[in-house]
Amino acid sequence: MTVTIERPTLANPRMLVTPQLFDRLTARIREDHPEHAHQADDIMAEALAFLAACAANPGAGLGPSATVDIGWHTFLMYTEEYARFCTRIAGRFIHHQPDDVPGQTGGGAGIAATIKAIKGAGYRVNPALWPAAADCNSDKCSQCHQGCVDSPS
Repeated sequence: MTVTIERPTLANPRMLVTPQLFDRLTARIREDHPEHAHQADDIMAEALAFLAACAANPGAGLGPSATVDIGWHTFLMYTEEYARFCTRIAGRFIHHQPDDVPGQTGGGAGIAATIKAIKGAGYRVNPALWPAAADCNSDKCSQCHQGCVDSPS
């Protein structure tokens, strides 16, 4: 007798927005960040998973890696779509709160906590987009390169 074990599938962050919006966001990343054009789809998907983790963990002060932050900043430029997205997935606006002194450890939860929260929200983490996670003694461990965190306010 063969027993089939059904494992839960990980959520696809691309499904958090329409395909049309996802395409617009990735096109903007390719335009504004040509050095990351080859990663645009992955960056945006990871930013959406990060935002879903922020939604599931209000007040945690989660912060993206420098690369994932590109996706968050890109989405923020589409203010109407971003506001609707936040209301739909979080019931609140997910504020972007930079530190006044980027690169210093601030109110952020840390990259390791952010990665744990993303996994806890049911998303796969692309380790190539979280390089600081390998060295959490670096100044980029706690937050993104801009010092960005999900504001608890």
